[in-house]
Amino acid sequence: MRVIGIDPGLRNLGWGVIDVAGSRLAHVANGICHSDAGDGDLAMRLLSLHAQLTEVLRAWAPEAAAVEHTFVNKDAVATLKLGQARGIALLVPAQFGLTVGEYAPNAVKKTVVGVGHAAKVQVDHMVKLHLPGVKVAGPDAADALAVAICHAHHVQSSGRLQAALRAAE
Repeated sequence: MRVIGIDPGLRNLGWGVIDVAGSRLAHVANGICHSDAGDGDLAMRLLSLHAQLTEVLRAWAPEAAAVEHTFVNKDAVATLKLGQARGIALLVPAQFGLTVGEYAPNAVKKTVVGVGHAAKVQVDHMVKLHLPGVKVAGPDAADALAVAICHAHHVQSSGRLQAALRAAE
């Protein structure tokens, strides 16, 4: 199964693609879609993110997608803008017919690092341990790869649970 993880952001939207075969994970690609405030108004920035993420999904053809939940901060305007970028992160995989898993940042960190309040440097380190030899495009891409790893683990756990329930019937 090929999974894309997405770390939504209006300025930097991270993405990471992994292949999952049983318990084995393999890095495929990762990167960051950029939208600078100098690119124009909010609508144009969102359009740019949509176009870039669409190209990523076309190029790497994932079979599953996962997006990190956004946190609410003190700046309501910034939170709303981030939410709109998250909408793009949910929309593009849906346009490709993918069901999108959604995970809280603490759940991603707990799955990948083992601690729900891990620092970004810890997430980056553990992503590199899970995906040996990976060259990470930046912190947003590392977070996206962590989201993909989290989704892979949850899908596997869910599959084992369903199999156990069927066996118990």
